[in-house]
Amino acid sequence: MTSADQGLLSAARAGSAVEDATGDAAVLRALLEAEAALTRAWARVLPAVPQAAADAVTQAARADRFELASLVLRAREGGNPVIPLVADLRSAVGAQAAPYVHLGATSQDIMDTALMLVARRALDPMLADLGRTAAALARLAAEHRATPMPGRTLTQHAVPTTFGLKAAGWRALALDALDRLAAVRAALPAQLGGAAGTLAAFHAHAAALCPASPSPPDIGIRLAEAFAGQVGLAVPTMPWHVLRTPVADLGGALAFTAGALGKLAADVLVLSRTEIGEVSEGVGGGSSAMPHKRNPVRATWIAAAARQAPSLAAILYGSLAAEDERPSGAWHAEWQPLRELLRVAGGAARDAAELAEGLRVHPERMRADLDATGGLIVSERLAAVAGDPADPGLLDPTTYLGAAPELVDRALRRTAMEFS
Repeated sequence: MTSADQGLLSAARAGSAVEDATGDAAVLRALLEAEAALTRAWARVLPAVPQAAADAVTQAARADRFELASLVLRAREGGNPVIPLVADLRSAVGAQAAPYVHLGATSQDIMDTALMLVARRALDPMLADLGRTAAALARLAAEHRATPMPGRTLTQHAVPTTFGLKAAGWRALALDALDRLAAVRAALPAQLGGAAGTLAAFHAHAAALCPASPSPPDIGIRLAEAFAGQVGLAVPTMPWHVLRTPVADLGGALAFTAGALGKLAADVLVLSRTEIGEVSEGVGGGSSAMPHKRNPVRATWIAAAARQAPSLAAILYGSLAAEDERPSGAWHAEWQPLRELLRVAGGAARDAAELAEGLRVHPERMRADLDATGGLIVSERLAAVAGDPADPGLLDPTTYLGAAPELVDRALRRTAMEFS
C-alpha cells in the first residue's frame, strides 16, 4: 500500500482537472519548465550562451527523468525542492550545458514562477466550470423568472419572490467569481530577481561570459522580460520576492469563488429539505443506513469548500508580512495552502456546474409552501394598503412579486468576461 495522499479525505476534488493540474508531478513539470525557460531566455538575450545549451536543458527537463520521492526527501536539507532539482538537472544535461542551468537565479525565482504556472493551468478548467454554471443558472432563471416561491429571511417566510430571481442571484455570484479569477489569471507574473531582487547576478554572469565586450546595462531587465515570455506569464514591474500581491490576490479570488458558490449550495441544501422539497439535485447521493435518502451531495461538497477556503486564504494574506528582501518561512508557508485552495475552489466549481446543470425545480411545492401560512406571507401588502384581509386578491401571494421578473431580465443582460 502506498503512503501517498490519494485524496481519500478530499473526494470533492477527486478526478477533477484541477486535481491533475496541481499534483506533485504537475509541480515538478512546472519547476523544470521554469529552469528550461531561463536557459532559453539567456540564449535569446546573450549570444555567449549557446543555443545548444538551451536545447539540451529543454530536452532534459522532462519530469519522467527525475525521481520525485528523492527530491522530496532532499528538499528538507536546503529548504526547498529547487536545490536538489538543479543538481539533478545539471547531471542530466551533461558537462557542456550544465554551467548554464539555473544561471544567476535563486530558488525562489523558480519556485514562484512554477507555482504561477500551476495556478494558471488550474484556473483554466475552473473558469470553464464557472462558465458552465452561469449558463445553466441563466437557463433556470429565464425559465422560472415568474415562478413564485416563498422568500425567507432569518429562516422564516418573508414575502413572495420568484425562483428565477434566486437563480439569477446565484448566476451573478458565479459571474463575479469568473470575472475575478479571469483578471487574476491574466496578471499572474513570472519571478526573476536573483539573490535579493536586484538582478545583480545576471549582470555579473553576463560580464563573465562576455569579458571582451560589455553586456547591455539593462541585461537583467531584458532577461527577466525574456524569461516571462518563455514561460508565458506576465512581466512584473520588479521582482516580487517579498511583495506577495500576486499570491494574495489569487488567494482572495479563490476564496471568493468558493464562498460565492457556497451561497448556491446553502440555498440548495435548505430548499431540498424533506419538509420543503422545492428543489432537488438531479443525481442525489445515497445513505449507508437509510435507503430512502437522496442526499444533496454536490451542494454538500461545495458547502464544505466554502468553509475551508477562508482559512487557507488567511495563510496567504499572512505571508504578506515578509521581512527583508527574502524571508524565512513566509513564502514556504504559501505552497501547500495555495495548492489546496486551488483544489478546494476547483472542486467546488466542478460540483457547481454539475449541480446547476442537473438541478430539479418543483414549482408545485413552492406554491404549497406559499400557502402554508394562510396568507400571512403577504402581510406587508396588507399593512401598506390597509385593505380588507378578506379580499382574496390581496391574499394571493402570486400577485405580490414586485419587480422580481423584471429584475431577472435585467440580471440576464450581463455577460461573462472573456478569458483566454
